[in-house]
Amino acid sequence: MELLWELAGWAGAVAILSAYLAVSMGWLKAGKGFQTANLFGSVAFIINGTLHGAWPSVVTNVAWFLISAVALVRMREVEAPAQSVEAHVQYPGVPDSTGQMAVVEAVEALTEALPVVSVPTAADARLAA
Repeated sequence: MELLWELAGWAGAVAILSAYLAVSMGWLKAGKGFQTANLFGSVAFIINGTLHGAWPSVVTNVAWFLISAVALVRMREVEAPAQSVEAHVQYPGVPDSTGQMAVVEAVEALTEALPVVSVPTAADARLAA
């Protein structure tokens, strides 16, 4: 039975590291697959760490589990309402730049609408004299 729990710990390590590698290399988006791998990996680490008395690891992996579980619940809530084709889905862990792009577009639109005003400088005054 002890071998089973050791294998669970190693399987957890493989799940978490594989998910992290896949997201970091761009092979996988930080979505359901990533969070599910983290969820299962953290459960395996919690079991393994408890049996070995590695309490800092257990506490860390309980937090890891909760983060993944909340992320999965939020993703489920985002998918529940009917969405248009152009709806933007923001997954945890992925930077959202849509707000920044909207601000840039608004500033550009405002600056294009402003009249160009020429302000006389000291050099202009010397040339006129």
